[in-house]
Amino acid sequence: MIYSIYSFFLLSLYKNKSYDGHIYKSNKTTIMRTEISTLGEFGLIERLTEDIKLTQPTSIKGVGDDAAVINNKTMRTLVTTDLLLEGIHFDLTYFPLKHLGYKAAIVNFSDIYAMNGKPQQITVSLGISKRFSVEDLEDFYDGVKLACLTYNVDIIGGDTTSSLTGFTISITCIGVAEENAIIYRNGAKETDLICVSGDLGAAYMGLQLLEREKAVFEGQKDFNPDFAGKEYLLERQLKPEARKDVMQELNKLGILPTSMIDISDGLSSDLLHICFQSKVGCRVFEERLPIDYQTALMAETFNLNISTVALNGGEDYELLFTVPVSLYEQIKLVPGIHIIGHISDASEECKLVTRDGQEMILQAQGWNPIKE
Repeated sequence: MIYSIYSFFLLSLYKNKSYDGHIYKSNKTTIMRTEISTLGEFGLIERLTEDIKLTQPTSIKGVGDDAAVINNKTMRTLVTTDLLLEGIHFDLTYFPLKHLGYKAAIVNFSDIYAMNGKPQQITVSLGISKRFSVEDLEDFYDGVKLACLTYNVDIIGGDTTSSLTGFTISITCIGVAEENAIIYRNGAKETDLICVSGDLGAAYMGLQLLEREKAVFEGQKDFNPDFAGKEYLLERQLKPEARKDVMQELNKLGILPTSMIDISDGLSSDLLHICFQSKVGCRVFEERLPIDYQTALMAETFNLNISTVALNGGEDYELLFTVPVSLYEQIKLVPGIHIIGHISDASEECKLVTRDGQEMILQAQGWNPIKE
């Protein structure tokens, strides 16, 4: 069975939102290993999906036929896909499979919320090597199912195949939105306020912490890494959440952002996406970047500039959006929303205003998925 070197700690971390009260505690009391070959492709699919129930009224037909059937009537359909590769996007040395399943689903939900949509269905496709047992894949699916249960999304299909290069995950999420309510990246206007939810850089520092412990204890079987006081950083890396709550609050207040994107590649990279698509410039103020205390403390431990971490860390899955300046009084009262700058004319370029008033060109230094 595939076990991370930190499972003994991570499996007991967060005791909420689960089938049995312990999201990271396996519901299996004995260690078993069933070779995938004993079930075959269709037997494996049946085993992994046998308890899936459709809950969305738009889900007409799910797993078990040549294609799923969805009825969205007059709504607009949103479709997004994320591909995750072992060794590129995740390291199973410290990433428990249940966490990985949860995160793989969440990153897709986040894309749908970033367009002011509602995720309703996903398909899950996996490339699997002989290292994995049926029980390993059940752990992964437990995480996917928990994410779907939490966000009320149906699993309606997918595919499995063999892999010679490790674990490969491809999830496609299908959502809906009203035509006039969809928010694109290209709607930012000059003088709009730039807003971000939550805080930035915690996921990146969680990753640095896990990588450090992996290096320190490389090759050792019995050890006890010290994660006390750093739980928030680990949770942001291993169990992110999609900001459904932010969109619910904005919709309740009647606030429709002019542009929006979720922060997956880093604030700087994703803000530049908005500016490029909208053909505008921007000013972001360093002193306004929202940073959690644990993130700042860990950045100091690693001798990293905290603003650089917040701008370029990535995988925060917070929402970055713009609103008209006329909504300032309303938006500043929304819990967890921070105004970090404003949109300017394209001729003024995209700038970071430092704490001492200097202006620097904002550069995309976040995650680049095709960088050599």
